[in-house]
Amino acid sequence: MPTVSVGRDHLFERLGKVYTQDEFEALCFDFGIELDDVTTEKAIIRKEKHLDSEEAGEEEEVIYKIEVPANRYDLLCLEGLARALRIYLGKDEIPIYRVSSIQRDCLIKLHVKPETALVRPFVVCAILRGITFDEASYESFIELQEKLHQNICRKRTLVAIGTHDLDTIQGPFSYEAQSPQEINFVPLKQVRSFRADELMEYYKADNKLKAFLHIIKDSPVFPVIYDSNRTVLSLPPIINGAHSAITLQTRNVFIECTATDLTKAKTVLNTMVTMFSEYCKEKFEVEPVEVVHSDGNTNIYPDLSITTMKVDLSDIGGSIGVSLPEDEVILLLKKMQLQTEESSSQSGDSSIIVSIPPTRSDILHPRDVMEDVAIAYGYNNIPKSKPKCLTMGGRQPLNRFSDKIRAEVSRAGYLEVLTWILCSHEDNFSMLKRKDVGNAVIIANPRSAEFQVVRTSLMSGLLKTLRHNKDHPKPIKIFEVGDVVIIDETNDVGAANNRRLAALYCNVYSGFEEIMGLVERIMKIVVKPHEKSIQHHYEPSDLAEFFPNRQCSISFKGRRIGNFGIVHPEVLAEFKIQDPCSFFEIDIQSLL
Repeated sequence: MPTVSVGRDHLFERLGKVYTQDEFEALCFDFGIELDDVTTEKAIIRKEKHLDSEEAGEEEEVIYKIEVPANRYDLLCLEGLARALRIYLGKDEIPIYRVSSIQRDCLIKLHVKPETALVRPFVVCAILRGITFDEASYESFIELQEKLHQNICRKRTLVAIGTHDLDTIQGPFSYEAQSPQEINFVPLKQVRSFRADELMEYYKADNKLKAFLHIIKDSPVFPVIYDSNRTVLSLPPIINGAHSAITLQTRNVFIECTATDLTKAKTVLNTMVTMFSEYCKEKFEVEPVEVVHSDGNTNIYPDLSITTMKVDLSDIGGSIGVSLPEDEVILLLKKMQLQTEESSSQSGDSSIIVSIPPTRSDILHPRDVMEDVAIAYGYNNIPKSKPKCLTMGGRQPLNRFSDKIRAEVSRAGYLEVLTWILCSHEDNFSMLKRKDVGNAVIIANPRSAEFQVVRTSLMSGLLKTLRHNKDHPKPIKIFEVGDVVIIDETNDVGAANNRRLAALYCNVYSGFEEIMGLVERIMKIVVKPHEKSIQHHYEPSDLAEFFPNRQCSISFKGRRIGNFGIVHPEVLAEFKIQDPCSFFEIDIQSLL
């Protein structure tokens, strides 16, 4: 869930009321958001730079960090958040966003060259005329772009936003794709001109921009936007040009969004213009731009039209568990920025027509409307009731079986642990003396080195748990029942979960017989009465993570289902464990 940082005093000023922290937390809860943290700007900087806290000095601005739903892009800035809360509180009417009426031949145009299809094929544009920024709104304008880039834009891979001072450039504009050697311009916050290929090398050392270089680095052509004087506006999705940089003095803003996903590009553009058109001379009015494609087709953006959805009242009341009259539902939806009117039905069923503004791209289904009614009504106001008895369904057999296995291993004196399903590549392979054979699911953009792959074994998790608890009295007996994930091309998602049982025994001696005894116990209790003739058996194995000649594989019904043995000293050394250990791991799905 994204978190929005807003100045408390600025927010309260817009809301027209000063709240206590408890009061504001209650308001957030009622509206379906959450006050996640209360801090100050200096405290945030100190935390980011890992500095010690400073003694209290002059009073700092209080920052509220508010957690909002991931699909509510209109709440990612102070303007949208305050507007939504004021409408929810009944202090404002729902704004009407409109496109200014301009004759088509007077529209500013952007021409798209066919080569852009090789790299970023889509572009949408709009203009905010007569805008007035102050320092707070300017910072919010920049911050919203960053929030959208991280959220719906998927770190600029799907959409990249460019904003420009329209008074410094001259239309019509041109969206092209050229070889990196042909593109020269002065990028934002620089004073000299760079060739595009030089920029890619230069920004490898930039902590922020280096994360986006891979998007176009290997492309034979780079996207670029020019004005009529061949001034470079931007090199999407990397950097804008310095020539058209917006400032506090900017009065007309040209916004362009290049993309690989047209639907998301239109959503991003609508979010930008609807949030900040409140600062325009004509409030909530946006000037359109005509995009002329290479095949001669044209589109005018932005599309701020209102869509409608028919929703049955019985679906709303039945899902919430409260029978609400039509007029109350209409008032509740108005609090959530959804204009609603009654709808006559020939069948006699009551239904409503919901008007969805361009700010609410999250409304895709009548269930989304129902959710807004429930939020506006108040979850705490919904009476508690017991669900009706289900005639079908229930727990999955694998989960029931897993619980029985847990109970049996616990009775043997083992303590259950729960470890992360994500681990580092090193934990999953080299530290266990295993080779990467390409059966692990790799995380494309891991948040840290600790979460690079989805585990293919429970072994590293138990060894890491032991490492952090190795000073406990011996013996240490721990186990885990959990999933691993293996690449499986036959599966529709390309991978498959596999439920495993693993146990680790650590003492001043290896405890091989302890682990083997636990394996025997598990195999004895899982064999069904009519399968008593089916025997499991052990065979010598040669796995690198176990001590040679002190390990076995476990076979059942002609299939290898697991392994056990004394953990190799080199593996123990990797996890900084000095005492000998024995370990087993079994595929318990195969025992069902």
